[in-house]
Amino acid sequence: MIEVVEPLSAERTGSPAPAALLRDFGAWMSSEQRRIYALCQRFLQDRDEADSATQDVFLKAYQALSRDNAQQLDDPARWVTRIAVNTCLDRLRSRKWQFWRRRPAPEDEQAILALAPSRSPEGEDCYFAGQIGARLLAALEKLSPRQRAVFSLRHFEEMSLEEISRTLELDVGTVKAHMFRAVARLRQELRDLYGGAR
Repeated sequence: MIEVVEPLSAERTGSPAPAALLRDFGAWMSSEQRRIYALCQRFLQDRDEADSATQDVFLKAYQALSRDNAQQLDDPARWVTRIAVNTCLDRLRSRKWQFWRRRPAPEDEQAILALAPSRSPEGEDCYFAGQIGARLLAALEKLSPRQRAVFSLRHFEEMSLEEISRTLELDVGTVKAHMFRAVARLRQELRDLYGGAR
């Protein structure tokens, strides 16, 4: 996996011109890498693929900044997020990479986990938290790519609907529609986790 470091603060990163961002590209990439990798991981649900996608994102960013006609960036973080979302959506559309996935099928994962149950309360809590996380990831996989994008940016990246609209270049009404459908589908998929409530 790519080495990651803690992101730089907004005060330190600011909104540099493309030439300045290119000059400090290594530091800027290090400050954004963990966040972009986590975003790709949520979209693609495969660590190796997320790692590869993250590398693609920063390669695309570097190439874009290197162009003679590179434009001033109002918000480099939002710009690289858009590149990451589009990269992941392209991969989800192609699905060719799934042939190479090394992760066991969900049924096999359950069998493996059942063979080694934890006896301690802490381990049990971790186990159930992991189970809920796995259920959420499986439910996210059933969303359309756009619904997953909107839900992930809202609930994991904590973006406002307006920020999501700008990042995905969709109008706010479309973002709201995708969010409504995503939440409805997730509620349906996970209804047993909260007593079957609607």
